[in-house]
Amino acid sequence: MKKILLICASALLMSGCAEKKEYEQAVLTQMQTEQDLKDYKIDPEHMTECVVELSSKDMPGVFAYDPARLTAYKNYTQMLLMSTTVDKQKKLEELRSLFGSPKELAQAHANYTESVMNCLSSIIMESEDAEKAKGKTTE
Repeated sequence: MKKILLICASALLMSGCAEKKEYEQAVLTQMQTEQDLKDYKIDPEHMTECVVELSSKDMPGVFAYDPARLTAYKNYTQMLLMSTTVDKQKKLEELRSLFGSPKELAQAHANYTESVMNCLSSIIMESEDAEKAKGKTTE
């Protein structure tokens, strides 16, 4: 019985890792084309870590491998892939269905956008603080 439980738990964790990795990859793809990151010389991987962590806090589900969170990772990934879709209207309808309603889709988009803006602001402030600290040590 313990072996079956261990196998089931392992399978859940592995699939959970896959959904989160796909979401991270979709975010990284977005960050690599983000002009603000290029302008401020922000590492896309660092930004991706921040965005994934921050946006995950407002996703459904209590913990990282909660089935609701895993579904959210899949849905958010699909939302980010919207820019690569040819038939935008069809994809929009699909996303509304995946998220449950247009309102929930809008909330998810707002969560993602807010996470990007907060991370951008935070990372810029970190780099400014580092520059100030560096300037004080060289004086």
